[in-house]
Amino acid sequence: MTFQLGVFYFFATVLIFASSMVITVRNPVKAALFLVLAFVSAAGIWLLLEAEFLAIVLVLVYVGAVMVLFLFVVMMLDINLVRLREGFGEYLPIGGLVAVLLVAEMVIILGSDQFGPAKMPDPGALPEGHSNTRELGRLLYTFYAFPFEIAAAILLVAIVAAIALTLRRRKDSKYQNPAQQIHINPRERVRVVKMPSEKKA
Repeated sequence: MTFQLGVFYFFATVLIFASSMVITVRNPVKAALFLVLAFVSAAGIWLLLEAEFLAIVLVLVYVGAVMVLFLFVVMMLDINLVRLREGFGEYLPIGGLVAVLLVAEMVIILGSDQFGPAKMPDPGALPEGHSNTRELGRLLYTFYAFPFEIAAAILLVAIVAAIALTLRRRKDSKYQNPAQQIHINPRERVRVVKMPSEKKA
C-alpha cells in the first residue's frame, strides 16, 4: 500500500464516520460539527484527486460560511431536544431502506458503461502550467453539460419547493389580498364629513 492510498483510506474512513454521525447524533450542534468534519475530509480527498479548486471552495464556502451561519441559527433557536429524541426508531427502517436503494442506484450507475470511468477522457501526463479550474469549466460545459443542466433544474425545483413550504398561510400571520385591494370602491374607503366651524370666543 502506497502512502497516497493510505491517506485516501484515512480520509474516506473519517468521511463515512462523520456522515453517519450527522444523521444519528441527537444534538443539532454536534451534528453540524460532524458535518464540518465531513466537509474537511471530502476536501482532503479532492486534494488527493488533484482538484485543489474544489477543495478550497468546499472549505471556504461550506465550512467557512454556510456552516458558521447554520451553527449561529441553531444555537440562537430554542430547540426542544427531548422532542427530537421521540420517534427516532419509527423512521429507522424507512431510512435504512432508502439508504440501501441509494447505494444500489449509485453502484448501478457508476458501474455501467455509460457513466463509468471508462467514458472519461484519459488526460495522460499533465503539461506544465495546467489549470484545474479551466479544466473543470471545460468538462462541466462540454462533457457534462447535460447532467450539469439537470442538476441546476433539480436545485431550482428544490428552492421553489422550500419557499412554497415555508410561506404557507398561517392563522396568526397577517397578509394582504391584492385582488380585494383592486376591487375596493374609493367612496367606501374615504368619507367627507361636513361640520360647522366654531367661532373663536
